[in-house]
Formats: sequence, C-alpha cells, structure tokens
Amino acid sequence: MPLLDHFRPPVEEEMPWDEFHPGWATRIADQLTELLPPDFRARESVKAAGGYEIDVATFRRPDHSAATDPGLNDAERAGWQPPPARAVAPTITPERFEVRVISLRGGRQLVGAIELVSPSNKDRPAERDAFLTKVASYLQEGVCVVILDPVTSLRANLHNELVERCDWPDMMRLPANLGQYAVTYRPTLRGGVPAIDVWSEQIRPGDPLPTMPLRLTGDLFVPVDFEAAYMEACRKRKLLP
Repeated sequence: MPLLDHFRPPVEEEMPWDEFHPGWATRIADQLTELLPPDFRARESVKAAGGYEIDVATFRRPDHSAATDPGLNDAERAGWQPPPARAVAPTITPERFEVRVISLRGGRQLVGAIELVSPSNKDRPAERDAFLTKVASYLQEGVCVVILDPVTSLRANLHNELVERCDWPDMMRLPANLGQYAVTYRPTLRGGVPAIDVWSEQIRPGDPLPTMPLRLTGDLFVPVDFEAAYMEACRKRKLLP
C-alpha cells in the first residue's frame, strides 16, 4: 500500500498523524514480537506533547490526622517539605512515538529503539535538539536506533543535524532537500574503535515503505517491516477495505 500523507488534507482530516502514530507503533511492536527470540521483548512507548506531571502541591490541603497516626514515622507525621526552589528552569521533553526492544539476558537492557518522528520533533530548534539528544544518548549506550520520518509539513532533516552534531563525515549526509526518510544507526566496535553503521532509505507519500535492519546483539538482526505494520495499522483504522 502506498504511504498516505497524514500531515495534509484530505488524509489529515480523516486520520491525522497524532491519532495514527500510536496505533502504528503498536503494530510495529506486535510485528517484532513475532520475530524476536524468547528473551527479548518489544514495547511501544507513546507520549504526546504536554505530558507533564501536575504539581500536586497546588491542590494539597493540610491533613491534621497525620500528626497522630501511629503508623507514620516522625518525618511523615511532621509533613516535612523542602524550602521553595531557588529557581525554575524551562525544559522540553520531546514527543515520543517509540518502540523499545528490551533484552532479558542477564537483566533488562534496552538494545533497540524505533522512533516515529512527529511534527513537534522537527519544529523548533529546541525541540529538534531534545530529540537528537535522546538519539545520541541511545547510540552512546550502544542502542541500535531506527528513525522513520514521514513528516511532510516541515522540511528539517534530523539525520543531517545528527551528522553535524556528532561530527560525522559529510558522506553520511542525506540530500538537503530530502524531507522524508528511514535510517538505522548501529553502534559497533571494529578493532576496538567505536563506529556507527548507517543504513538509509528515502520515503515519500505514494510509495511503499522500506524494511530496515534492527540489531539486537552482536550480529543478530531482525527486520523492521514498516510497510506491513503500516498496512495493518491502516486496516485497523479502516483506511483499507
């Protein structure tokens, strides 16, 4: 099935990206679950913009019964609170439409992450920097990262910004006018020297989606069939007959 443009009319009006991405992430996780060895797990992780914790202190009312509750220690009975914060710093937490692959060998360890890019991820410089910081952190920890950027409403190229940020060779850049793509980053060691293997494919509305490699451990890979997962997500949302 050709990729639809969920970021512009008419598809945007029937099935906008923010309603479609969570289901797509679930279908990718389901697909990987069928392929992974028994000691690996795939889990979708979705956080839309504005997913902050409410400051409950704003709504807290004094509970005088705590002072006499024998089940509480002295600090709990006193209802201790820290002094007001010295300063409040603004921060950005990027939107997340992600599938995480966990290894259970010798304890839980993140080994792979599949990122579905949203418009927020590539909008303002601060948003792009927050997204790229996460990706760079994953790579430094040896996590294989797959990025799929289907966003047509913004032209920023996150891959090229990552190349510049990490001071990688210019040959790793994608064409400057390429707005939609899929890319896999595989951290590895060659002769004791850290390196990043990169696979990339152009995508665009109207074309089938590629299958990208995801490294689990060593030279053990599984395919991420974006096309099959996309078709299944479209069927579940009745975008296919």
